[in-house]
Amino acid sequence: MRSEMLVRGVLLGAVLLMPMQLSAGESVADAYESRTVTVTERGEPVEFRYRLLRPATIEPATTYPVVLFLHGAGERGNDNERQLQYFPTWMAEPSLRSRHPCFLVAPQCREERGWSGFDWQTMKAAALPEAPTTDAAAAIAALEAVLASEPAAARDRLYLTGLSMGGYGTWDLAARSPGTFAAILPICGGGDEASAARVAALPTWCFHGESDSVVPVGLSRSMIAAIKAAGGTPVYSELEGIGHDSWTPAYRNPAVLDWLFAQRRR
Repeated sequence: MRSEMLVRGVLLGAVLLMPMQLSAGESVADAYESRTVTVTERGEPVEFRYRLLRPATIEPATTYPVVLFLHGAGERGNDNERQLQYFPTWMAEPSLRSRHPCFLVAPQCREERGWSGFDWQTMKAAALPEAPTTDAAAAIAALEAVLASEPAAARDRLYLTGLSMGGYGTWDLAARSPGTFAAILPICGGGDEASAARVAALPTWCFHGESDSVVPVGLSRSMIAAIKAAGGTPVYSELEGIGHDSWTPAYRNPAVLDWLFAQRRR
């Protein structure tokens, strides 16, 4: 697989290959279990809500991968449903649950908070702080809670992905715990280039729209360049003519998901 590509129509065409409905009468929220996790902020306990999609069927003596999904800024809140847009909705479709059975962890970031530190004016990622944001810590706590409660969760197949604000969060959490994840799929975000060496050995496929007017495409370009300079071999797909929504052609491409779910921690 080429390490860089400027994609014109291949990924967009793949979108049409996957249907967008659940079983009759079932909503996306119905497919996901509602859970909570508690973390500490300024010495006080804070309860966070998240959603969990379990494999439709869990076979004896079989383990299944776990995906941690970080949503974008538009899905922040406390209703524990808004974060189910896009990737979580698509992964709940019967066809994908059959093709890629997994545990999908979807935490919800609070309003006016973020998965990482970055400047909302320049959209540039900040230098990696010593500690993650409280909301990012809650996302990891949710992942750890799922691993502790689900014997069928495969510890060597933990995947991290996110879009926009969640793309920044993906880079941030991956740099903090590069040995935790088997692969990452950051979409239209940005990271701290100084942390690139930490993720150089981590299987990575990064997406960004060439015409993104919200998060500058240069942020992904520079992050990928920094990883390569550190000896990594990330895959980078810059989508020609695509704006901020590069997550639809990325997540709706069967080849991308096949790649992700084929990865195992070394």
